[in-house]
Amino acid sequence: MAVIAYNEAQLKELARLMRAEAEGDGKLGMLLVGNVGVNRVLAECLDFPGIDTLSDMIYQSPGGFEAVTQSYFYQRARPKDIRLARRTVNGEEFDPGDDSLWFYRPEGECRPRWYGQTNVGRYKSHCFYQPSQADCPEIF
Repeated sequence: MAVIAYNEAQLKELARLMRAEAEGDGKLGMLLVGNVGVNRVLAECLDFPGIDTLSDMIYQSPGGFEAVTQSYFYQRARPKDIRLARRTVNGEEFDPGDDSLWFYRPEGECRPRWYGQTNVGRYKSHCFYQPSQADCPEIF
């Protein structure tokens, strides 16, 4: 059962985003990006009020994803990527992406805080950040 509403076109967009942002980090890296995306749709806090669909989340400006400005984001979604995206919209969560709203790829170590949010872990090349439960109760 899905935790957010979506259609197949939006699911394919999410699959493309997950691939573009984290293919180099493997399946789990892509699933973590999917968790962040789903959390942004669920959240009605901080930078994300009014983000009600996967498309809203993917193309949010400002505050969206750098990948949408790159040609590799516009490659057709592969079946294996769509399966991973479906897992995240169906509510599968993976640490440290399960309660995170942000991630980024630093040159070195993860900063303890990023834009006021707490680092909750790193997976391969990406650091993950989550707000406090008081700030964003919808994602906890």
